[in-house]
This record gives sequence, C-alpha cells and structure tokens, in this order.
Amino acid sequence: MALRKNKLNSFNPNFLDLAFEQAKINLGSTRTNPSVGCIIEKDGSVISSGRTSLNGRPHAERNALNKKINFKNSNLYTTLEPCSHHGKTLPCTSIIVKKKIKNVYFSFFDEDKRSKRIAIKKLKIKKITAKLIKIKKKYKLFYKSYSSFKKIKLPLLEGKIGISNDYFSINKKKKWITNNFSRKRVHLLRSQYNAILTTSRTINKDNSLLNCRIEGLEIKSPDIIIIDRNLEIKKNIKLYKIKKRKIFLITNTSNSIKENFLKKKGIKIIKKKKIDTSNDFKNLLIDLNKLGFSRIFVESGLKFMNFLILSKLINSIYIFKSKNNLKKNGYNNSSNKFIKKIKLKNKINVNLNGDLLYKEIII
Repeated sequence: MALRKNKLNSFNPNFLDLAFEQAKINLGSTRTNPSVGCIIEKDGSVISSGRTSLNGRPHAERNALNKKINFKNSNLYTTLEPCSHHGKTLPCTSIIVKKKIKNVYFSFFDEDKRSKRIAIKKLKIKKITAKLIKIKKKYKLFYKSYSSFKKIKLPLLEGKIGISNDYFSINKKKKWITNNFSRKRVHLLRSQYNAILTTSRTINKDNSLLNCRIEGLEIKSPDIIIIDRNLEIKKNIKLYKIKKRKIFLITNTSNSIKENFLKKKGIKIIKKKKIDTSNDFKNLLIDLNKLGFSRIFVESGLKFMNFLILSKLINSIYIFKSKNNLKKNGYNNSSNKFIKKIKLKNKINVNLNGDLLYKEIII
C-alpha cells in the first residue's frame, strides 16, 4: 500500500491508524497479552505489517520483522511500546535493533513493569529514535482492558442490549427486537472478547450458542461464563454441544446430581459462597481476571444489566436501537430506568438497515 512520499524522519499518522487496524483483528484473542498492531514503512510505503498472534505470541513487532526484507532505515509504527524484557522469547527491542530500524513511533506505554518506559532508553543507546505519539480520541480506551488487567486486576466489562424505539427489550410476538444486520454486528463484537458473561435465565430462554456466526471468525468465538445461583440451567440446551470453548458456571448451590451432569457435559463449575452484592461480583471479576479473562462481553437480560450499571461494574454498553415502537407488544423483565438514563449520544456510524448503534461509557 503506498501513501504520499514520507520523509525519512517524519511521523505520518496514517501509518499509526493502519497499525490500530491490525491490532483490532485479534482483539480479545491474545489471552493475557495485549493485542498490538505494527506497520513498517519505508520511503512512504508499507513494506510489512504484523499483529499479536492468537493466544498472545509471537508479538506484533516480531511478526512484522520476521520476513526476508531489507528493513534498514525504515520506520516502525506500533500501537504499544515494544517490549524490552526477556520472557519466553527475546524482547522486541532486540529484533528492532537487529533489523536496523531508524524510527519507532508508538501510542501507549506498556503497563508491564518489566518494559514500561524502557524502550525509548534502550533504543536510544543503539541510535534509534523512539517517540510516544499523542493518541487520537478514538483510540483513548483501546488498551483499557490491558491497563485494568495490570493495574487494578479487573477485566474490562462491556455489554450489549437491544431495545425498541420506545425502550422495550422484549417483543411478545417475535424473538428479536432488532434486525439481522444488528445481530451480525453482535457476532462481530463477540470476536473481540475472550469471554461472554451471561445468566442461566438468558441461556434457558434464548438457547443460543453465543458464538461468532461470521465466516472466518468462527474460531474466535469466546468462552462462556454463566451465573446460575440455584443451578437452574436446563438439561437440553445447545451449549452442551460446544467442544472447543470453555464454559464456566458460577453457583452458590450444591446439587451433586446436577453437578455431575454438568461436569459430564464439560462444564467447569466454580462455587461461590455468595454472588448477590456488588462486592461479591467485584471479587468474582477479580477471580475471572486471574483465569486470564481480560475482556468480557455481557449478554443478558435487563435485570442483570441494570444490576451491573447500578453497581458501577460495567465499563460501557453497546445499545442497538430499533426504529420501531413495540407499544403493547413490548415489555421488560425489569425496570428500564437505568437504561433510559443513558444519554444516547455516541452513535457508531455503521449501516444497520434502519437500526441505530450507540456505544455509551458507563464508568
């Protein structure tokens, strides 16, 4: 891909935009490592690109530079500060030096203490200029999940809800509130998280596989975490057919017969003394973070979503809004007052054939 001629030592924001596009591809599929994108530019043209591999290794810079190309005097654009520590592989700064990169531009410092604010110093010794670039507003929260994972030990929690134009979340006559275009968008969103958090009530009602039904993204269907206080999950649901995804069930009830049935179906049961209060759920999220779930997508009914909003545990919500009013055909299984309080102002410009999509920050 060729852009306008770029001076050797000048920064071009277009290439950093391309790096973020690379990072988006494996967002939610790199386990505890952040999803990073990398673009190598020389004389105004992209000569290589890379992203963090599935499951987190190799890193983006190594993938971009591990090619038989003359990288001497090229510019490297990466979304996150290159790692400087020796882990299971050599640090990315080492291969940057080896390939004789001239300039390195990045948007965020790495929150890993082994690498944070070290790349600039290490590369300077080798006469390579490395600069932190002021990020655009649209990328400000890109690494919120990684930052939370490292700093406060909580995963990023985001959710989605579909509503009619008159704020109903359930249609008495049809299964869906929004259209097929919105549902496809949900499948795409799922691919950007490493777990879906839901409830047994939602599972029993919808009987969904909660996967990514988009060609090419099936492999990125996330693991599933089900809140089921009283072990009410049904015995004839589709989820039991899942083979390559982990399913965790959180409960505070003991029932040996039901538990044995679930274990035979491959369900991993996590017992908790309490899963009722905001603090209970905060502790649960900390435990899920320890299991490597840094990005969790909530798909549930209005009651559970309201609880997360009121508890200030959910970071943001995607709201799919139909253009249609349901009137007497619509209802909610919980008060919609918290949803109605959210001002729909951050519209995402995507064509959903009449439906509208918003992403609103909660905390």
